[in-house]
Amino acid sequence: MAEEYENLTADEITEHLQQGRLLTINRCKRNGLIIYKPHHAEFAGPGAAVGGNCDLDCQTVIPVGNLSLIIPDNFDDRQTAYKIRIQWLRLMKKSTEYDDPLQRAEKLMFQFENFFDSQTLEQLPDEAFARLVGVLPQTVKTARFREELNVM
Repeated sequence: MAEEYENLTADEITEHLQQGRLLTINRCKRNGLIIYKPHHAEFAGPGAAVGGNCDLDCQTVIPVGNLSLIIPDNFDDRQTAYKIRIQWLRLMKKSTEYDDPLQRAEKLMFQFENFFDSQTLEQLPDEAFARLVGVLPQTVKTARFREELNVM
């Protein structure tokens, strides 16, 4: 059975990634990791590989949901995790295909709302969403406000 980590702090996770340790986001839970890079951020969702050579330049991380990390057991598990990481990157890329920054922020918020509950999303800082799609944090704040108006 694979070794699992559930209560690591953001600093401990960052240290693992900076050291090149390969981990996998638990695919059986609604969880993920926002990984801050020097000029942007990436999201890795359930089943995705984190660490290894992909995230040596990680500056910090923000766990999303009740994060659970697993050490992949073998080559096939690692290969599958890398493929899933690529799928998550492609999904996030869809949010960046809009020219309008507000549309990019709204599309990203919509994607996250389909996967995580509102309480989890409220805990995530505007800056994290902004770095994922290349907009200003104020744009994310506006997108959140507009979403609240639509819900009311």
